Amino acid sequence: MASFNFLERIIWLHARIQSGRHPNADDLAREFDLSSRTAQRTIAHFRDRLRAPIVYHRKSKGYYYSRQDYQFPLGQVSQEELLLILLAQSLLDKSAGGNISRFILQFSRKFLSPDSPVGLSREKLEERFSAAWNLYAPARADIFRLVIRALLENNILSLNYTSPATGKTTHRRAEPHHLQHYMGSWVLLAYCLEKQDWRKFYLSRMDQVKILPERFEPRASSQWSYQVESSFGIFQGETSTAVLLRFSPFRARWVREQIWHPDQKVRELADGSLELEIPVADFREIKLKILSFGADVEVIRPESLRREVAAEIQKMKKIYPK
Repeated sequence: MASFNFLERIIWLHARIQSGRHPNADDLAREFDLSSRTAQRTIAHFRDRLRAPIVYHRKSKGYYYSRQDYQFPLGQVSQEELLLILLAQSLLDKSAGGNISRFILQFSRKFLSPDSPVGLSREKLEERFSAAWNLYAPARADIFRLVIRALLENNILSLNYTSPATGKTTHRRAEPHHLQHYMGSWVLLAYCLEKQDWRKFYLSRMDQVKILPERFEPRASSQWSYQVESSFGIFQGETSTAVLLRFSPFRARWVREQIWHPDQKVRELADGSLELEIPVADFREIKLKILSFGADVEVIRPESLRREVAAEIQKMKKIYPK
């Protein structure tokens, strides 16, 4: 956080000097609510460590560049790269109670000013770009902050967790290892001390979250990495089953553009239909996905998944009889 704050001050100084405003330590202190000593240290660091050719102009009581060819230290950071930082604010804004958005806004506010060195404004950003999530479960900002802190500092978390399947709330103590942003929702992969096994916790289902003073030694990634993306969907496992789906020629036009999993296999058929094979560790999510395509998809294998989908269709017939 401190390095971001320092970078923001340097960006602010550069923008003011480049625009001929002759900023000084008092201006910097007022803008960022700093002590005079910290403001002077920032300017000295800019001059001595970053070798910025800044010179104090006595008449204007501020600084200017003695060389017109001076290249800002972030000169190799492109406008597109800075834009990605700002877009992250929009992409992740609502999924963590605005917490990420506020943090990025603190870092990026100098890029979104009239004299921005990269020529961006908040109005232009909001007018030209947007992000939309559907069916996601936002996390509370206070819970998000606690989880992040425990994750980075290796502290055990105490929490109450409500299962959507049973509606029951249980108390858990967990060692947080990995936080995943999945389809707009935040999911924590942690070693549950009550279950003595790995569990995934949606932050939106957490309550009464506390950081315990006990620290833990992170377990090797080889113990949990398969839980992140070895198979299709949020439900992972140490073993997976190859699922083969056949899409109609009409639906294939869309599916062939999509990535369902990094290890997927696609085969084009003569009639224009398409076969997609993906690794699946748990049928719950893929079954919902299959049903969403209606008659435009058929499960070719495994037979067990084919039977599950057929059974669900029979249940639907009772709801929607002819």
